[in-house]
Amino acid sequence: MKLRVIPAVCAALTLTLVGCSGKAADNSGDKQDKSGVKTGEGVSASTITLGALTDMTGVYASLGKSVTQAQQLWAKQTNAAGGICDRKVALTVRDHGYDPQKAIAAYTELEPDVLGFTQFIGSPFVAAVEQRIDTQDKGLVLPQAWSANLLGSEYVRVIGATYDVETINMIDYLLAEKRIAEGDKVGHVYFEGDYGENALTGSEYAAEQAGLTIVEQKIKPTDNDMTAQVSALKQAGVKAVVISAGPRQAASLVGVAAATGFDVPVIGNNSAFAPQLLKTQAGPALLKDYYIASSTLPIGDPAAGPAKLAKEYAAQYPKDGLDNGVVAGYSAASVYGEALKKACEAKELTREGVDKALLTLTAYDHGFGITHDFSDPAAPSTRQSAIMKPDAAAPGGLKVVRPAAAAPAAESFTVK
Repeated sequence: MKLRVIPAVCAALTLTLVGCSGKAADNSGDKQDKSGVKTGEGVSASTITLGALTDMTGVYASLGKSVTQAQQLWAKQTNAAGGICDRKVALTVRDHGYDPQKAIAAYTELEPDVLGFTQFIGSPFVAAVEQRIDTQDKGLVLPQAWSANLLGSEYVRVIGATYDVETINMIDYLLAEKRIAEGDKVGHVYFEGDYGENALTGSEYAAEQAGLTIVEQKIKPTDNDMTAQVSALKQAGVKAVVISAGPRQAASLVGVAAATGFDVPVIGNNSAFAPQLLKTQAGPALLKDYYIASSTLPIGDPAAGPAKLAKEYAAQYPKDGLDNGVVAGYSAASVYGEALKKACEAKELTREGVDKALLTLTAYDHGFGITHDFSDPAAPSTRQSAIMKPDAAAPGGLKVVRPAAAAPAAESFTVK
């Protein structure tokens, strides 16, 4: 059974959602261009307009900026190469600052005028409009969120392993490296809501399979000081800690643990790191025994895909640093672009045409280490995760310590 948006977010969204569009879902406004290509919302004779709902001022500000700029770079490169379906690609960006009312208001504002969304940061916010997207709007949304609660929609498609699967792979790494063993306690610090609670499902399953005990510490996105959580986990005698939160919470957790002599490995989900953290007081502790999982190679990896993107991004944004948001944003835009090309070939450059086109991508490799299968909306596009460790010498601050793989427990896990 899917978890829904947490009550506090639901309450905050109620007034905004009342004003949702009541347009018909039959796409009766679809047209046909001179080449016989059927077009609809967000598509003119010269332009394909896509939306980007991001966070550049809230808890994921550094991630949001990198994701957005990477997608703008993709659009610029795509247009320089001739565009898609004889049209230029335009991105319309809104910063919601990880505020629920602003996020849903921005979606409501942009939805009538875009073909779909190349990003939407915030699992709870995406979940809040998922039913509307599925039954009414039907524009493809590629969220920068990995909650399994978003699976099952033909129009909201997660790129990569979901948080539960990713967390299973994280715990498998700790087991494989003999940092934890059967009978041990493992702490899990997690955001309330879709992200953290979905990750908790994964840690609980992994614990059940390996004979571990999970010690929970639930926090809010506004909680930045992890002193109380470290104290509780230290007292409980945990041998390792999983963190499913933001970069600030991860830095506080690792920094406080080091300062108090709590010497255990800490491993986080893909959004629990930013390279800027390495220049803070928590930097030495992060470099020592902190790890991150992700369904892409890091931007600093020497493989051809990341190396090429790092060079191009640095040339476009010379004053900005590199981080994994660059890879995440560019990957999502590339997937969207491939679906647009397939839709054009099928002469259906409409919302439903793009959705159908995505279903045909069964072995898509965007050049960042993992092949994705989008044919089943109810399944993650992959169950593989690469495990990375902070490295001050690597562009973007991360290096791979275990190549992308799916743990046996991740393969056997039933995503719900």
